[in-house]
Order: sequence, then C-alpha cells, then structure tokens
Amino acid sequence: MTSDEPVQRTLTVNGRRVSVLTEDETALLYVLRNHLGLKGTRFGCGLGVCGACYVLVDGRPTYSCDTPVSAVEGTAITTVEGLGDASDPHPVVQALLNAQAAQCGYCMSGIVVKCAALLTDIPHPTREEVCAALDGNLCRCGAHNRVIRAVLAAGAAMDEDHA
Repeated sequence: MTSDEPVQRTLTVNGRRVSVLTEDETALLYVLRNHLGLKGTRFGCGLGVCGACYVLVDGRPTYSCDTPVSAVEGTAITTVEGLGDASDPHPVVQALLNAQAAQCGYCMSGIVVKCAALLTDIPHPTREEVCAALDGNLCRCGAHNRVIRAVLAAGAAMDEDHA
C-alpha cells in the first residue's frame, strides 16, 4: 500500500545509509537530486526510455525517473558519483575522457552507469555486446562510436589493473 503523505525512508546510496522524508511514489531521480544533492543523475525523458537517469539498484541498471522510491528501500543504490571521483575515476570514465567521447555530456552519467554494469557482467564485451547494452541510452551528439571504443578500452584497462 502506498501513501500520499510523506514517509521517512531509509536508503543505501553509494554505500551510505541516508534518511529522506518523501511520498511513496516520488521518483528515485528526484530523491537523489533534490533530497540528497546528487546531481550527476540526469532527467531526460521522464518515461524510462532515454537512459540519462540510469542508476544501479543492486548492481542492475535502473531508470530512476520512473522508479518510485518506495520500490528501492532495502536495496543498494549506486549513482554515477558512487563509481569514482576525479582523483580515482572509474575505468569507464577514464576511457571516455581518453577517447574524448563526450560532447555535451548530458547523457554520459547514464552511459557510465550502464557500461560499468556491463563490464561487471561481461569483462570483455564484444562491440555487439556494447552496442546492445547501450541500446537504451540516447545520445543526441552522435558520439556513439567513440563511446563504444572507450568501453572496449575500459574493459582492457580493467584487465590490466587486475593483472
């Protein structure tokens, strides 16, 4: 049963337990951005089709724009901020930077999250597997080929880091 009244929710976001007061049906995206100040996750379409709002919920890419906060209590939520920082970027981020793959960058947080999940599941994806994984991420700048090359390079770099 959902409530129209604000309810105290305890979430685990980027490895940290946080408490927020919000309605059951509030989109996770709004909780992350407006309550927790995590602005890396973007609002794109609001319909769960463009991928700008991807976060990981228990390691699985999830559209945060249409996922109610009540559905993610008791899960581990990871935003793009939880995947590294400027001093220790995630290999996908470093590869995207090296390849100069981002144009405007609006879609990049969702792409980083989706690709981090892909490389966890498939450490050495083929080009076709990268393309399939990114099928739900829209990029209007046309940087897809550079993104794909960067993800393949990130997989190789992650291999070298663990060698």
